[in-house]
Amino acid sequence: MTLEELIAGFREVATASVADAVDKIAGRRGFMDECIKPRINDRKIVGPAVTILEAPSDEFLPPQHALDAIDESEAGSVICISIGEETDVAVWGGLMTAGAVANKHEGAILDGGVRDITEIRRDYDFPVYARSASPGTTLGRFKTLASNVPVQIGGVIVHPGDIIVADIDGVVVVPHAHAEDVLAMSQDIDMRELEQAKLIIQAGSLREGLAKYGRI
Repeated sequence: MTLEELIAGFREVATASVADAVDKIAGRRGFMDECIKPRINDRKIVGPAVTILEAPSDEFLPPQHALDAIDESEAGSVICISIGEETDVAVWGGLMTAGAVANKHEGAILDGGVRDITEIRRDYDFPVYARSASPGTTLGRFKTLASNVPVQIGGVIVHPGDIIVADIDGVVVVPHAHAEDVLAMSQDIDMRELEQAKLIIQAGSLREGLAKYGRI
C-alpha cells in the first residue's frame, strides 16, 4: 500500500479506532498526553512525521533544524518538535507557519508552546497541536540539536515516517512498520461499532449491543 493510500485511509477512520488498533497491533500506547491539543482549529490531520529535537541552551541561535525541515520536507508532512515538555516557551509561531503553508505541510505537533495564535488563525488556519500557548521565545533558552531522529512527544516516541493521525480527540502515532495492519483493524473497528450502535438503538438496550459485539 502506498503512503498516499494509507493517508487517504486514515482520514476516513475514527482517531479513537486508530488508538485502539495501535494498542493491539503494536503492543504499546500510541496516543499522546491529552495536553497535546489543537490550538488553532479542529481540523483532522494525517501525514508522515518529520521530527525535530530541541534542548536547553543559553546561545542565541535560530531553530535551524526546524527551519530547514520546513523548507526541505515533502509536502503533506507533519512537523513534530520535541522540547522536553517545556511549556513556557514557544517552538512555533507565525513565520514558521507561513513557511509550512508555503511548503504545503499538513500540520505541526509540539511538545512545547505555540505563539502568534491570533495571526495563525486569521491568516493561515493551519493546524497546530501543542502542549501550551506562550509568548516566550526559545532564543537564549533552547536550540535545535537534530532533525529526523526519534523523539518523545506527549509521552510517545515518534520516529521519522511514522504516521500522525490527529483531531479533536487527540494525537495518535502509528508506527510506520505497522501502518497497513493498523489501518485495516481501524476500519474493522469502525464497521463493527457502526453495526453495534444500530443494534443498541433498535433494541433499546446498551447491554444487548455489548453482549453481541463486546466493545465499549
